[in-house]
Amino acid sequence: KPEKKVELRLVVNAGSILETEKQQGLAHFCEHMAFNGTKNFPKNDLVSFLQSMGVRFGADLNAYTSFDETVYMLPIPLDQPGNLEKGFQVLEDWAHNCTYDPAEIDKERGVVLEEARLGKGADDRMLKKYIGPLFAGSRYAQRIPIGKEEILKNASYKTFKSFYKNWYRPNLMAVIVVGDIDPAAALALVKKHFGPIQN
Repeated sequence: KPEKKVELRLVVNAGSILETEKQQGLAHFCEHMAFNGTKNFPKNDLVSFLQSMGVRFGADLNAYTSFDETVYMLPIPLDQPGNLEKGFQVLEDWAHNCTYDPAEIDKERGVVLEEARLGKGADDRMLKKYIGPLFAGSRYAQRIPIGKEEILKNASYKTFKSFYKNWYRPNLMAVIVVGDIDPAAALALVKKHFGPIQN
């Protein structure tokens, strides 16, 4: 339930806690780049394709990055043949085929910086006061997922790609399939799209 709908999720056991000093904010940036071009969906083709299926960016299609994980959520309507296969292709591309085009990185810097700016307010000021004492002695105190503005503005293209390259790998991933689908068919699609990926 609901009928003729499946939700796919790619859960990556990697978040801001794994960032190096020079990568602060890049786990979250990595999540953004998944929507800016992959091997099979160049540039904005991914968002256009999903919208053609009736999946609305933000309302239906979404993702988040926390200290410990990054999760991509993709609802797939099954009213058109081929939608499910394409949905699995999107998930596979997120797992290991993001392209990281330099022009797309530069465009996305402004988007993430604006997201950081919009997050500033009383909650952010309070967080910055209590997170240090609360997580004293751990990296959680220094790895807020939004990261550092100077890194988001100035990090090299190689640095942006490095988080994805190091942490997006099968031994740190889970695929979740829920909805109006036979479990054996779901498992076959997971094996087809994720079985060949190497750590």
